[in-house]
Amino acid sequence: MSDDYDFDLFVIGAGSGGVRASRVAAGHGARVAVAEEYKVGGTCVIRGCVPKKLLVYGAHFAEDLKDARRFGWDVPDTKFDWPTLRDNVIGEVTRLEGLYQQTLDNNKVTTFHERATIEGPHEVRLASGKIVTTKYILVATGAWPAIPDAPGAEYGITSNEVFHLETMPKRVVIFGGGYIANEFAGIFHEFACDVTLVLRGDQMLRGYDEQIRDRLLQISLAKGIQFRFNAPLEKIEKQEDGSLKVFTGAGDPIETDLVLFATGRNPKIDGLGLEKAGVEIEKGAIKVDEYSRTNVESIYAVGDVTDRVQLTPVAIREGHAFADTVFGNNPRTIDYSCIPSAVFSNPPIGAVGMTEGEARNKLGTVQIYTSDFRPMKFTLAGRNERSLYKLICNAETGQVVGIHMISPDAPEILQAAAIAVKAGLTKADFDATVALHPSMAEELVLMR
Repeated sequence: MSDDYDFDLFVIGAGSGGVRASRVAAGHGARVAVAEEYKVGGTCVIRGCVPKKLLVYGAHFAEDLKDARRFGWDVPDTKFDWPTLRDNVIGEVTRLEGLYQQTLDNNKVTTFHERATIEGPHEVRLASGKIVTTKYILVATGAWPAIPDAPGAEYGITSNEVFHLETMPKRVVIFGGGYIANEFAGIFHEFACDVTLVLRGDQMLRGYDEQIRDRLLQISLAKGIQFRFNAPLEKIEKQEDGSLKVFTGAGDPIETDLVLFATGRNPKIDGLGLEKAGVEIEKGAIKVDEYSRTNVESIYAVGDVTDRVQLTPVAIREGHAFADTVFGNNPRTIDYSCIPSAVFSNPPIGAVGMTEGEARNKLGTVQIYTSDFRPMKFTLAGRNERSLYKLICNAETGQVVGIHMISPDAPEILQAAAIAVKAGLTKADFDATVALHPSMAEELVLMR
């Protein structure tokens, strides 16, 4: 690598994509530096997927303890202590942050624990004022929660702050209809909060299969979660007792203790200095080609900041492919087809491939198989909650082009099933596989 610069690669943002790119590039012999203004690990590890999933685990004990009595366990009346869970989750996040930093240190990556901005195609300015030169720049600053532009919006919080609440509120209003909104609706409900989900439109979980979305809505309503559709935020007023009054475009004002905004995430590009280097922005995101390169030859971007697919495993693959391409003499692109996804709602959703609507539009003739069943555990527990599995098949070839599930452990099952969809297997291949009994997953090979 050239000695004309301080570094061969300077990465702005030490999240999942940035850390992977740094590690792999260093492994290829590059002199790498990374700047992170908050904590190493990024959204997923610090304020996203990981702490959220730990809260989901904590929330599930509410139903598990209740169900345990039907299975012969003498469970006394229990009490949930939010500070215990909160502090333990923060402790685990701190541990993981240390492991990410250790990964960078072990690979001899220089870490600047401060904000960095772009001064030009080969220059980065640190918050301390120092100018660093570099052959390549990789922007991996991720995305940031969007906050509605309405009076009183400053009284609400986002998923960034939710993990640090001092106390557990009794009433929660959540704005949004995506996966973050539905996940926190399930979490807060299990923590004995009165939850109201407020949606600007008439649909939740856009992009997921309609039958699966409807099933989650039915189950959520049965659990006691309230919904208000076609209700854009008008204003939020703070009351004398500290509570909040929420005014929407539909129905009476809602009195609540907490407002959580889960109304999407925008690429975090403000103030980065992209315009100084002439980097092209498109629809609020950094525009890149299939190799994650911007219109400026020396500047690349990966992960949520490019708004291609906002998922941690995608950012990691993009970061890895970038490093192999630029420093490993192995040009690689990412295949964005058949990416599995999950919603850790209660119950959770797993999905891969085309929805029924997408398949009908693209293929014309499709064959749909469903299994609508009550999990064995629920029958003994006395719960009427039903699961739904769905296979979408090409009617002409029999190829399974989509799998959609809502059930306990759906994401765990879906990960393995996604391999079959990615591989192009057919319904006949599923039918030829002997069922693993008794399990929920066996329904995937028993649909007729």
